[in-house]
Amino acid sequence: MKGYQYWFSIAGLCLLTLPAASLAYAQAGDYPDKPVTIISDSAAGASPDVAARFVADGLNKIWAQQVVVINHPGANGSIAARFATEAAPDGYTLFTPALSTFVALPTVAPNLPVKLPRDFLPIGFIADQPMFIAMDPSLGITTLPQLIDRAKKEPGKISIALTGIGRMTHLTGELLQTRADIKLLSVPYTRGPASALGDVASGRVSLIIEGYSGIIGSVKAGQVKLIAVASPERLPEFPDLPTVAETIPGFSAAGWLALVAPVGTPAPIINKVSADLSKVVSDADFKNRLAATGSYSRAMTPEQVLAFVAKEQQTWLPVLQRISNE
Repeated sequence: MKGYQYWFSIAGLCLLTLPAASLAYAQAGDYPDKPVTIISDSAAGASPDVAARFVADGLNKIWAQQVVVINHPGANGSIAARFATEAAPDGYTLFTPALSTFVALPTVAPNLPVKLPRDFLPIGFIADQPMFIAMDPSLGITTLPQLIDRAKKEPGKISIALTGIGRMTHLTGELLQTRADIKLLSVPYTRGPASALGDVASGRVSLIIEGYSGIIGSVKAGQVKLIAVASPERLPEFPDLPTVAETIPGFSAAGWLALVAPVGTPAPIINKVSADLSKVVSDADFKNRLAATGSYSRAMTPEQVLAFVAKEQQTWLPVLQRISNE
């Protein structure tokens, strides 16, 4: 009798779990059957926003469903992170946090840094975005060595626009000052690169560090001048633009974007979005469009994203600690 009771219990458990499992796989099979929202923590027009919209276009084509990017900039990404964590974990709200969301200063954004998989589930990688240094052309500074030489002679007089405390633009500027042994005057901005670029173009601020898509309009208009890029090697799209590493050996700084989902999102949906995202970022046309904006795509599995984020957090920890102690 006990044997029959045991097997009857096991059969009952299987029947109870079958609907839930079937529902999860049905969700993945039918997903998405309505529009999907991608929350961006950057301002419209900034480099992360541009990359997120390229991804949305690619997923739209695969899914035949509208994929909409919603911008929630401010507070170092904590505003966007809050919206994303409060979303239903059903795959219809995704999140593209920038690097700074994972390493932001706790004193500036107490809800950050975000941790995976505690706060979100990793889906895949979108792009690296090397940081570009651009100058006010009226200063007559056309190379990074000239900038460093002027800054050493006039410490604290050359100003730098900060388009987000704790973001990669800020961290790159701090690393530059440390490695070059110079002191710049920080001028903070809270509305992304647009307002800061206006001040650089007008001569109110000396320089800005930003992803290329965030400054491309001002560069083409001749309002600001690129003097260096913080990629490990010269970029094929900008063969005449020196790297920072040519002046400061080993220097490299790039923002990046990952795609994540709220905790509790079914694994079949995570796997489906991850596979489809890999198709998008591996597409030759997508790569070319992204490269034209100074960003470079590569596919990663959720597990690879998890390891990558952990490594990046460790890389920037010394810079963050120094900023916190100042």
